[in-house]
Amino acid sequence: MTTTLPRPEADPDKTDKTAVAAATGTPRIAAAGPAGWRTLLTETGAVLGRRLRRMRRAPGRSIGIVLNPMLSLIMLGYLFRYSIHLPQGGDYVEYVFAGGAVQVGLACVGPTAVSLALDMQGGLVDRFRSLPINRASIPLGHTAADWIVGMGGLGTTILIGLVLGWRSHTGILPTLAGFALIAVFIYAMLWLGVLLALTLRSVETISVVAPFIVVVLPFLSSAFLSPQTMPSALRPLAEWNPVTAVIASCRDLWGNPDTPSSGFAGTHPLVVVSVTLTVIFVTCTVVSLRRFRTATN
Repeated sequence: MTTTLPRPEADPDKTDKTAVAAATGTPRIAAAGPAGWRTLLTETGAVLGRRLRRMRRAPGRSIGIVLNPMLSLIMLGYLFRYSIHLPQGGDYVEYVFAGGAVQVGLACVGPTAVSLALDMQGGLVDRFRSLPINRASIPLGHTAADWIVGMGGLGTTILIGLVLGWRSHTGILPTLAGFALIAVFIYAMLWLGVLLALTLRSVETISVVAPFIVVVLPFLSSAFLSPQTMPSALRPLAEWNPVTAVIASCRDLWGNPDTPSSGFAGTHPLVVVSVTLTVIFVTCTVVSLRRFRTATN
């Protein structure tokens, strides 16, 4: 005689939460608690390691992260240091260094966007779709790996600046605060790259748009020239450019020469940079994660 044991009943609360998460695209961490966060960190670490290994084997796209700021510092800060004069005076190398450092974050946008677009076109996302992983770990892993590369590019830019004659005049804590601000700016720009990949999706189109971000945005700011010397139609755009706010904040923290401004954006750069970076980061993160879940469903 065979005895059939009753099947255990499923927990209705857990079933309901899982069904809601699957139907709405909500990450599993919303229902799993601390264990879900640990799982997300593990999965993000796996994607991060894969991304770093790929960049080590093919570092071509990452070279531009260092190459663009290096060329700006050498071509402008060294070759033209005696040809470009600031309206308020001061060493031009110290003036242009903040612009070159911030350009590291802008140079990170393209490689991140191209890498994620290639993964989506190459079937990686399709393979992940069949695995029980949190899909938010893919863009999180990409941005974490590229942030590490960006910090390496920032370190190289600092060394080049020191060789060319840049110095901070305010002490160790304000100096570190300026570099911390650039690190935050770099991470915000990485999520702009994620949003760019999920919006354009074409590697060819991204390759056309990315140089515009790296080259045009710094020249429409106070990175290399004073907004006072620009045409009157471009001057408000340069003064309210978020890149200008980051650069002005760093120059103030480092005691480097800056362009005087009587407007709110020029007199309160830390306020402007706090608001603009928060808006950029929150908008790009929320929209990117939502679009990524939609694209992988």
